[in-house]
Amino acid sequence: MPHAGLMDTDALGPEAGPLMRAKLHIRGGKRRLRQGKISAGILTLYDALGAAMEWHIASPERRSRLQVLKGENLNDEKIIFKVLVRSGVLDNSFDYQEFDRLVERAADEDMTGYDYRELLKGIESVMTRLGVMPFDEGELPPEDPSTF
Repeated sequence: MPHAGLMDTDALGPEAGPLMRAKLHIRGGKRRLRQGKISAGILTLYDALGAAMEWHIASPERRSRLQVLKGENLNDEKIIFKVLVRSGVLDNSFDYQEFDRLVERAADEDMTGYDYRELLKGIESVMTRLGVMPFDEGELPPEDPSTF
């Protein structure tokens, strides 16, 4: 994965770690898409979204503003996404269920011909609403192209 060897999650902690992972995976996912490694790019962006949501709920301040229903498992990314929509952090313009199905497909097949432009717009919109984007890629550790 794009963060391999570029960060120490434990040293960064529960907020900075997922945030750095999300940023590294956004950068790596976009690179993979540009290189025609569509399935790998989609899977990398999925990981970026999961890390971004984990970062968002890790902050006690942000978490206190969420409308979490009794019994909801905030270790489940599908539940976190629903909570973020319900709480007004995200809107329904990004179809998480469709993205989840696309990720399953990308895990099973080579999607070389897939037009990812709309997906990338949606991911960038979600990342902006979560507060992860925009960011200065120059502040990230240098990319290691050998990470696939």
